[in-house]
Amino acid sequence: MYKRKMPRKIIPPAYLLTSLLLMFILDRYLPVQNIISSTFDYPDFNYMATFVRLCGFALTASSALYFKKSATAIRPFETSTALVKGGPYRFTRNPMYLGMVLILIGTAIYLGSLTPWFVIPVFFLIIQECFIKHEEPFLKNIFGKEYQDYKCKVRRWI
Repeated sequence: MYKRKMPRKIIPPAYLLTSLLLMFILDRYLPVQNIISSTFDYPDFNYMATFVRLCGFALTASSALYFKKSATAIRPFETSTALVKGGPYRFTRNPMYLGMVLILIGTAIYLGSLTPWFVIPVFFLIIQECFIKHEEPFLKNIFGKEYQDYKCKVRRWI
């Protein structure tokens, strides 16, 4: 059986929570121009921020439920027993990570200043480099042609 070279101990939700905390700290102590409240109708942006975050939570939760339905490991460093291709996995190979990015985008909109937006590409790169780039060969080795076909049909992000 294929084993990872370096098992990961820190799971993606820990990076999400750290990113959220960093966004609030940057907004509080290093705000670079409050772009939302000074330019636009602020309550409308609160609604939009809430909607984007709820979409992110819903996408992440529904993706996790598909893992549970398939009785396969949800943590990136555990061995997968099933290739999940239903639900949101029909449109993106990484809906949980995409949901987390939506949560961060919604939070950046809510906070309104420019500095929280700098956290999002850093989070994206961490997920891409530390998780996705390691998961893909792992899944290809376990599921072979089935994963390769899935990879050809469904995009990595959107």
